[in-house]
Amino acid sequence: MRLRPEVPSEIEDFRDAHWCREEARRIETAFEAERFIERVGFVACMTDSRRPGPSLYVAVCGRRDAVMPRNVQKDEESSHTWVLKDELIARGNVYYAKLARGKAMFIAPRMIPYFHAIWGMRRSEERRKLSRTAQAVLKALRKEWEMGTSDLRQDAGVKNRAAFTKALDELQAAMIVVPSQVLYQPKFTYLWTLAVGRFPDALRRRVNRDVAVRELARCFLACAGLTIPGELARVTGLSRPEAGRGNRALVAEGFAAMLAPGWYQLAATASASRSMSDASL
Repeated sequence: MRLRPEVPSEIEDFRDAHWCREEARRIETAFEAERFIERVGFVACMTDSRRPGPSLYVAVCGRRDAVMPRNVQKDEESSHTWVLKDELIARGNVYYAKLARGKAMFIAPRMIPYFHAIWGMRRSEERRKLSRTAQAVLKALRKEWEMGTSDLRQDAGVKNRAAFTKALDELQAAMIVVPSQVLYQPKFTYLWTLAVGRFPDALRRRVNRDVAVRELARCFLACAGLTIPGELARVTGLSRPEAGRGNRALVAEGFAAMLAPGWYQLAATASASRSMSDASL
């Protein structure tokens, strides 16, 4: 069994500060969460320390080793993260949806064009790329622009609940549909809307795919300090070859330093490490 490469301790400290994995930096309010997401660029919602990358749940816990308990309903930290998620959706200042590989993620507005360049879908491609069920759901939603889950399912004519859920996930992954609000009375439901209605300028901006991959790599490395083999791909949903091309583009412009195959360090932190090493000699 091949062991996963370990992140150096000084890089973990760097991530603690940038990813709010310290008690003094823990996230408590929706405003603080929005500032965190804007600064980091993109953040997973409910992942814990067993998954790489920044996480709202871990930032709410304010500790590096946070692990989601089995009984999340009775856990204060996971419940508070869920409440913040609902508030962030309603406020509409950051993008939220299930994106690549079904991972629920928040995206800062400045990063939306880059994500859309990689995973988004143009309207001219919908009939060819979307399933028939997803097309039916999208057609129903475009008539009203915002609908609750049960009404949307009924208007789309989708009787099978699993097929409807799969279609919604498909539309979210293509950055076409997003949840706009969560209601608990008279019953629990999501309201759904078109993503372009919330972020029209960001989603209509055209970006070259290579540029988008490079900017995702830059965004991650800026707050991670260093990326180890396969890490960028796991965090973003990119393929490993494409993630590698993004990191090498950063090396070419001097933003990153390649330490070994798959190991890329933020140039500023690499220089600081070398300076400290020279000073100790």
